[in-house]
Amino acid sequence: MAKSKLKEQLTRLRCSKCKHVNYHTRKNKKTVDRKLEFKKYCKWCKATTVHKEARR
Repeated sequence: MAKSKLKEQLTRLRCSKCKHVNYHTRKNKKTVDRKLEFKKYCKWCKATTVHKEARR
């Protein structure tokens, strides 16, 4: 059974403060070699915090 391309490119974004996984995004692994980092709203912290790419 072949793997889906969409499944390989999905990455999870984890809050750096409370460690909850709140968001998912796509990442082109061929062109981007660093870990993604965004400022997003965390509903658990109730604040805007840095969300970093987490492991699978």
